[in-house]
Amino acid sequence: MSQPTAGGSRAIWTLVITGLASFMAALDNLVVTTALPSIREDLGGALEDLEWTVNAYTLTFAVLLMFGAALGDRYGRRRLFLAGLAIFTGASAAAALSPGIDALIAARAVQGVGAAIMMPLTLTLLTAAVPAERRGAALGIFGAVTGLAVASGPLVGGSLTEHLSWQWIFWLNVPIGLAVLPLARLRLQESHAPNARLDIPGTLLVSTGLFGIVYALVTANADGWTSLPVLLGLTAGGALLIAFVLHGLRDPGAMLPMRLFKNRGFAGVNAASLLMFLGMFGSIFLLSQFLQGVLGYSPTQAGLRMLPWTAMPLLVAPIAGVLSDRVGGRPVVAVGLALQALGLGLFALVLAPDMSYAAQLPALIISGVGMGLYFAPAASLVMSTVRPAEQGIASGTNNALREVGGALGVAVLGAVFAAQGGYRTPDTFTDGTVPALWIGAGLVALGALTALLIPGRGAKREDMTKGKAAEREPATV
Repeated sequence: MSQPTAGGSRAIWTLVITGLASFMAALDNLVVTTALPSIREDLGGALEDLEWTVNAYTLTFAVLLMFGAALGDRYGRRRLFLAGLAIFTGASAAAALSPGIDALIAARAVQGVGAAIMMPLTLTLLTAAVPAERRGAALGIFGAVTGLAVASGPLVGGSLTEHLSWQWIFWLNVPIGLAVLPLARLRLQESHAPNARLDIPGTLLVSTGLFGIVYALVTANADGWTSLPVLLGLTAGGALLIAFVLHGLRDPGAMLPMRLFKNRGFAGVNAASLLMFLGMFGSIFLLSQFLQGVLGYSPTQAGLRMLPWTAMPLLVAPIAGVLSDRVGGRPVVAVGLALQALGLGLFALVLAPDMSYAAQLPALIISGVGMGLYFAPAASLVMSTVRPAEQGIASGTNNALREVGGALGVAVLGAVFAAQGGYRTPDTFTDGTVPALWIGAGLVALGALTALLIPGRGAKREDMTKGKAAEREPATV
């Protein structure tokens, strides 16, 4: 039997290291959802505090994702990967030791910073380490590991919360991080990108703008929609995001060059992804609490009952990949988003304080199939709409917009829930959740319509030619 070459051994180690890091970061997107009732009981806090335990992570993760990639390109990808992993691991320990809700929110925000530095470098390191002829298989394994983390998040969070304590959803990261750090130091190869540039103005504009809008949405029901902090957050946040768009139009070295959105396929798949995560994350945030707070399931039972939704992509994604190869990614993504919207609409129709699990199951399965059909072709569509040299920034843009969509989804649907109902009784919880789910379904349905803007196979080449021509044009406003 032939022995693995040094290059093959390095590729395997890189896959193991980046896969473990990706698993931790992806797991923490949804692992908190089934622990929210226990966190609320232990640390106290209002609805907006619970929203921030989710949003503090997704928001810092989203807005710093592309900046983290640029830091790695400039100062060394292995070096920044190690820094991000160390920050994430330390912040996980701080979250587990949090004495109050404010400390937990702060630790979650720092976790997001670490993930934003670490995550975009995992694919870069893996792609560089794996030979081109084996890269597809390696990226497939990497994607499956990340998908498993997203799928198992509610179940892992529920099981640890019920059988140990909610703190263990954060302690879980610490031994993994401590084991991966020395492995990464010894096994990963350092690399840089030539002429890498940091976009400090763009990072400040998008970070402060998104924070202002999310802060306003989360606190609107407590402070009042016409209160000064809320109005200031919405107007200032909106103005800063407009300035960010103008910056992306004027500066060819911007972290998010707006010229990419002149490509109809790139604009369509990213808009669809943003709307998908707006509706999905906000709905999971409320439904995971509904299953425990209203229907009386334990955290583990709630996580298990959500598996037809969250784990279905593991079964459906391979089929979706085959379908997209045969008929193109656009119809598969559009059908997937339509099914996800249908599932949320079914949930809104049948939701009641005394509903049975049999009544929930069709909505869970349809939503899960829809999610699986969306995930597999979406990444391929993003990559196919840009030149190879732009695939790094295209992937970072898509991931960042999805995380922003998740943060905004929790904030928007949480605001609807608070305005129409609340935590007081099972009936008021249901009264708030139903309209929020209808809005979530509508947002995802809009995403399905937006996906139809993506060019078909015949039009894709022509659209990419236009995108290259647009790149050669001077950037003007």
